[in-house]
Amino acid sequence: MSGPWLIVGTVPDNGFGLALGPCQWDGAALAVDGLCAPVRRGTPALLAACCQACQALGAPLPLALLAGDAGSGQGSALAYERLERELAALVPRGLTFHYLFPDLAGHDRVLLSALALPERPLLMADAGFMYAAKASGQAAEYDLFTPDAGELAFLADELAPHPFYTRGFLGGADASALELARRAWDTGGAARHLLVKGASDQVICAGKVLARIDGPDTPAMEAIGGTGDTLAGMASALLMANIPLPEACALAARANRLLGALARPTPATSVAELMPHIPEALRLARQE
Repeated sequence: MSGPWLIVGTVPDNGFGLALGPCQWDGAALAVDGLCAPVRRGTPALLAACCQACQALGAPLPLALLAGDAGSGQGSALAYERLERELAALVPRGLTFHYLFPDLAGHDRVLLSALALPERPLLMADAGFMYAAKASGQAAEYDLFTPDAGELAFLADELAPHPFYTRGFLGGADASALELARRAWDTGGAARHLLVKGASDQVICAGKVLARIDGPDTPAMEAIGGTGDTLAGMASALLMANIPLPEACALAARANRLLGALARPTPATSVAELMPHIPEALRLARQE
């Protein structure tokens, strides 16, 4: 399937406005439709990592729909409306949904618009949109979720409307990622594939662990906000380069860990400082 890849999310700034267009990252600034966003974490970090990875892989750069939203949900509401209105014209071959206020009605309208396209796009969700997808009861329509351990427990809790309300027995120290993934599928709370982030990153599908990525381990990476966003950005880029989904997830997880080995960060390192190492991290990951 041809067509652009669209990444949807927010900037934590109510004054940012709404931007839809090609995404560019020049190593210093992220620009979408003439608007610039700082790359600290969140969707701007995902987009910067995706652009850097696309350039390394020879894949087209993504389109982006970015809304300014510091938590009120007003910017996200505009993004939901614009997305519902524009999807038929854009005809994306894939969508990555990221930080959006979890509006169930908005989610459902957007999902129906995506499923009504002439060819079904690949659907990937993380963060707020993943929460809405699960709470809507339509998680199984998605191809990939990228939860961390706490979010996986939320996906496995059929009663929780948000991760804050996940029942404690599902998130205990003895909780197995595979067991939680199976429970999430059984209760309709999971996408077809899960890339579970943790001490060991795991690609899980249909009750089976397809890949487990344990190293390299760089403890300082845990203190850097946005490393989950770089992982989602690289996974998106690998899918844009037509890498099969399970392989793309494993490569992204391995490359994200290699970023730590290459950058040698301290807890004070910013996520933007990791971006120059993405091409080499992907090259090494693909060699292993």
